[in-house]
Amino acid sequence: MSVPDLPGVLGTDQILATVASIAAEQQADGLIPWYAGGQADPWDHVEAAMALDVGGSHARAEAAYEWLRRSQRPDGSWASRYDPGGVIADATAETNHAGYLAVGCWHHWLCTGDEDFLARMWPAVRRALDFVVGCQAVDGEIWWAAGDPVALLTGCSSIHQALRCGIAIAELVGEAQSGWEIARYLLSGAIRKRPEAFADKGRFSMDWYYPILGGAIRGTAARHRIEQRWDEFVVPGKGVFCVSDQPWVTGAETCELALALDTLDERSAARELIAAMQHLREADGSYWTGLVLTDGVRWPVERTTWTAAAVVLAVDALHAEHPRSAIFKNAGAADAANPAR
Repeated sequence: MSVPDLPGVLGTDQILATVASIAAEQQADGLIPWYAGGQADPWDHVEAAMALDVGGSHARAEAAYEWLRRSQRPDGSWASRYDPGGVIADATAETNHAGYLAVGCWHHWLCTGDEDFLARMWPAVRRALDFVVGCQAVDGEIWWAAGDPVALLTGCSSIHQALRCGIAIAELVGEAQSGWEIARYLLSGAIRKRPEAFADKGRFSMDWYYPILGGAIRGTAARHRIEQRWDEFVVPGKGVFCVSDQPWVTGAETCELALALDTLDERSAARELIAAMQHLREADGSYWTGLVLTDGVRWPVERTTWTAAAVVLAVDALHAEHPRSAIFKNAGAADAANPAR
């Protein structure tokens, strides 16, 4: 087992404590809610499962993916919100939620090399990404949900990453999906060249960095994008604003920006961001979602599994000593034929 650390910021014992805080919230059926007694959604569920794998809790991660396999609807989607016990609270079929299964399954394989797992999950991954691609507009953007022709830049950027991982899985199981290749190409073009195709969510920091994190924008264009709004969103020593017009720094956005910076090899800046958000850490390794800077109030008053997971994944990316660590940098393609076990 290769547990990451970030010298001077978080040690391996602290990472394991954070992974344990996620595991403590997992239900007996495998579902991982935001916090005990709270809601769950497929995207954040996968993010938490990825963190479990980084911490060596492979059986728990596999149980999380099995929950998704059992809960998948015939069209390849999931509900967008589940209440405790897996009760559907919002049946909306979100494309971003469906697509993220591919990222998690590829990550699990990079962690374990378990080809039987991929073979078992492959039909669910295929149905999920076929559902996603079925919601793609002619010009490349993908609707945020089935039946609602509105595209969201953050969601589409995450879907771009999902298609990269899904294509890698398809190649490994010997069922190449040329339609996904075409969909990814068209989506990348929309993200890079057609900002008007997406609903205006520019006040959210995610719309700023997610096209980089999802792999659609890289190189000089990515660096320019980061520079343009850095001072608008980044608060030195505290983290990243969730939205530009509120004094509210959030841990997940801070660590996701660190992941995006890692894809550009801006490792020092990424490390500083992870260090800056440690004021959200509790003694048990869990993390508060955010902090309102003007009055020092934690808001919302909840410690979320997906915030903890973002910390673990960001540290793992900077640790960079395992094939899974590169999943956002290059979809984990490096040494994919022989993942470390």
